[in-house]
Amino acid sequence: MDNLDYGIISNCKSAALISKTGSLDWCCMPNFDSSAMFAKILDERKGGSFEILIDDEYDIKQEYLWETNILSTVFNNGKDSFQLIDFMPRYPREDGSYYAPPDVIRFFRLISGEPKFSIKYDPKLDFAREKTYSEHKGEYIKSFTKEGKYDSAYFYSSFNLNDILESNEITLTGNAYCLVGYHEKLVEQSLDRSYLKFQRTKVYWMNWSDKTTRYTHYGNEIMRSALVLKALSYKKSGAVLAAATTSLPETIGEERNWDYRFCWIRDASMVIKVMAGLGHIKSAKDFLQFILDIIPNKDEKIQIMYGINGEKELTEHILTHLDGYKESKPVRTGNAAYIQKQNDIYGILMEVIYQQFLMFETSLENSEALWTVVRGIVMIVEENWKKPDKGIWELRTEDRHFVFSKLLCWVAVDRAIKIGEVLRMGINDTKWKALREEIYQDIYTNGWNEEKQAYTQYYGSSDLDASTLLMQSYGFIEADDPRFVSTVQATEKELCEDGLMYRYKNNDDFGKPTSSFTICTFWLIDSLYKIGEKKKARKMFDQLLSYSNHLGLFSEDIDFKTKRLLGNFPQAYSHLALIETAANFSKGIATEGMIFQD
Repeated sequence: MDNLDYGIISNCKSAALISKTGSLDWCCMPNFDSSAMFAKILDERKGGSFEILIDDEYDIKQEYLWETNILSTVFNNGKDSFQLIDFMPRYPREDGSYYAPPDVIRFFRLISGEPKFSIKYDPKLDFAREKTYSEHKGEYIKSFTKEGKYDSAYFYSSFNLNDILESNEITLTGNAYCLVGYHEKLVEQSLDRSYLKFQRTKVYWMNWSDKTTRYTHYGNEIMRSALVLKALSYKKSGAVLAAATTSLPETIGEERNWDYRFCWIRDASMVIKVMAGLGHIKSAKDFLQFILDIIPNKDEKIQIMYGINGEKELTEHILTHLDGYKESKPVRTGNAAYIQKQNDIYGILMEVIYQQFLMFETSLENSEALWTVVRGIVMIVEENWKKPDKGIWELRTEDRHFVFSKLLCWVAVDRAIKIGEVLRMGINDTKWKALREEIYQDIYTNGWNEEKQAYTQYYGSSDLDASTLLMQSYGFIEADDPRFVSTVQATEKELCEDGLMYRYKNNDDFGKPTSSFTICTFWLIDSLYKIGEKKKARKMFDQLLSYSNHLGLFSEDIDFKTKRLLGNFPQAYSHLALIETAANFSKGIATEGMIFQD
């Protein structure tokens, strides 16, 4: 496929991607960050897939079942037709816990005639590092590895298992099912059992959506984005992944390929604010608790990112045996960016703590612990804010005095002062206010380029950077301040191309960027709206929405020329920004029972 025409299904523990032709091309089990058992998206020959093979007479239509993360793909040749329903089970038990096994269920519903197709069931366990063997075991097919790291998967179906192993033609004469699971099942699997799981999962997602704040405009787009965020939420810890995939390139044929199946602290404040605004208070609190749980002791370094269970070491490995998406190498697992020094992380973390005090009740014990963290962060900022770092874009070249990093150091001190006011502490007030003013004046003087009439990427630079568009959002500058208006206009002029934004245009580790970073276009739209160019902002927003895939999903990047989606997929940050931007154009109408517990 020439685009990322995939739908995501998830049970908040793991996820899978299904192509618009019904091929399961990506799935990691048992968790989001586990090794892949299907990875055709990263290597069409060796990656492994679970495909429905039909002749060319069939038309295919794919969509999500209404307000769910259940995918429907209908095959129709005019006479014979059937519906393929893909989902990962998730629904509440009577004791309040959730049934969410590492399973993908594919339910075949006969619509008319006698459709004929074959199934290509070709798992490649552990990223296809070693050969995968599949054997008929009576009630199921077991796939396993013999060499290297042992891994296994189990396939259950109402179809003849020999027909599956041999990819024989199948005639659908009634409803049927297939189940791919990480664990061997202890109870007999059946069509009725799979259908019941489907109905219960459907009810779960519809209940979740029903408790989501409704908007008068762009309601469907907001809802789909909210469901994407939920799909990328790891229920066990509360973490939210940046994306479900690894190594989908920012540009075809280049090396900008990263593993995004981790949790970036930078996304935290936006996730919490957006999810709480949508009425999903429990999800927001769970993610906030994840962030608070990984805050280190007084003398320990804060990382920019963590594993979904709070892992600190995310060692990067290159899978040389895989060709990569459209032959874009390398394929990576892990992400070496976790060791980078980024001074903006302190401001992000302080913003999260500030939201804790504003949104949620906090016990005296927790308040005291958080106040210790707040004071510790201010000390770190005081010692480090004048130092260069890698910046928001995690550049792997020399450290620089990035304006965004300085801005977030200012945010850290500003929010610390406000937290002190909330707690009525008044501690270090005078000293902290002086530090805040010092950082402000430093940015005001050194971050501004008089010739460009804009805040630039780093001190002394004439290069512009989309991250400066966030200066107003963080409260550093007012929307009607001539400096902000000028920065927005200059940044649009230099970085916007045909309605899409570069992050920056200057060379980085791999040369000049050649694709648009989707969230930056949302930032520009927000900024234009705030400085009064509302009609222009609305037009750009509608144009940007048209670049989503057939299901309304966005990845990290968009190609300037072809408008194809690029980068890891689906991207949480892109959908967070979509929700925030759409909310600017609409008035929220809360549903009954707005507080939801999952």
